[in-house]
Amino acid sequence: VRVLWRKKPVWVFKRDESALDALNSEDLISKLADPDGTGNSKNQQPKYVSSNYRSIENKEAIAVIVGVCTHLGCSPTYRPEPGASDLGGDSWKGGFYCPCHGSKFDLAGRVYAGVPAPTNLEIPPYQYLTDSLIRIGIDQKNT
Repeated sequence: VRVLWRKKPVWVFKRDESALDALNSEDLISKLADPDGTGNSKNQQPKYVSSNYRSIENKEAIAVIVGVCTHLGCSPTYRPEPGASDLGGDSWKGGFYCPCHGSKFDLAGRVYAGVPAPTNLEIPPYQYLTDSLIRIGIDQKNT
């Protein structure tokens, strides 16, 4: 789903096991500019989300990502299909493509190296109210 938070689109979507496995593959990690979020992307995610999945522990299948490119503010296109020929073929594991200037992000919102976007996509503060209800804009409790 796509919702608005602070007038910005936020994507909330589910990643299957193969997508989660791909996020940890050395093939993908070697292509990312800041895979662990400690470089230029240091302030792009709350401290309670994991660096590889960029989601709350034990809820890794659910991604919550602000859909605004960190280059010039365009909204990237959701391209989850692995192997898309126009995005790198076999090296494309699925993710987001910004048609404005060609930036690419994986399904955790981590930016590829060598693209105009300087940092990973932002992960907003959020918390689970129930197993199926998320509140965006308020940090997870007890973190």
